[in-house]
Amino acid sequence: MKIIVLMKQVANKDAVLRIGPDEKWINETDIAMQTNESDGYALEEALRLKEAKGEGEVVVCSLGPQSAKTVIKDALARGADRAIHVVAENSNKLSPYQIAKAIADAIRDEKPDLIFTGLQSDDTSYGQTGVLLAELLGIPHGTIVIEVDRGSLGDSLRIKRELESGWYQWFTYKLPALFTIQSGISQIRYASLKGIMAAKKKEIRDVDASIEAFAGAQNIQKVYMPLKTKQTQILGNGDAKAGAVELVEKLRNEARVI
Repeated sequence: MKIIVLMKQVANKDAVLRIGPDEKWINETDIAMQTNESDGYALEEALRLKEAKGEGEVVVCSLGPQSAKTVIKDALARGADRAIHVVAENSNKLSPYQIAKAIADAIRDEKPDLIFTGLQSDDTSYGQTGVLLAELLGIPHGTIVIEVDRGSLGDSLRIKRELESGWYQWFTYKLPALFTIQSGISQIRYASLKGIMAAKKKEIRDVDASIEAFAGAQNIQKVYMPLKTKQTQILGNGDAKAGAVELVEKLRNEARVI
């Protein structure tokens, strides 16, 4: 059994973000990077599935600049067996389709049984790369996965998906298949000293990204920090009941949250 896990590096959540000089992305030269949160859960599920089966291989794949090696090495230290680095500078300028196409070209010959990826990235939050990759590889996919039935693994795998309004769905997929994993599905393990030392001997294969022109790709026009505004209103003129009525009307008609 071979499982490929897609992982992405994103800016650390505690980093102080500054807009780049072209105003089309953040300045990444002086900020710490980390593994995209839901990708970390995808890796954990892959490792647990391998452990449950008692054999197999977990291969990490990351598209990005050379700095993405940090994320790759962390994944290897957590337990992944080897890695594929699809080298692409200025990857933030690529559309989800271009990213998915480059990854598909890089991993197609691997013929994986399963592909796990995070539900969406913490920076752009498109949530498209996984499903596009499944389509390009011609395999079924399941999104917003919140539980994996490891005991069901064979020629198929049973997973639990989150739907809307508190509803869930159990579904069995024939393999190969791709799943996008929701954050919080399990408890993520951290890299041990032994794992960090072992990671130094594991293979990282560099692949030059094959980027195709895509006329339908979106273009970032401008990145900017949200403006901070404050506004205070006194509702009800001292009458709590009247204030509650006004508050409900504003929530319904202005904020549109009810």
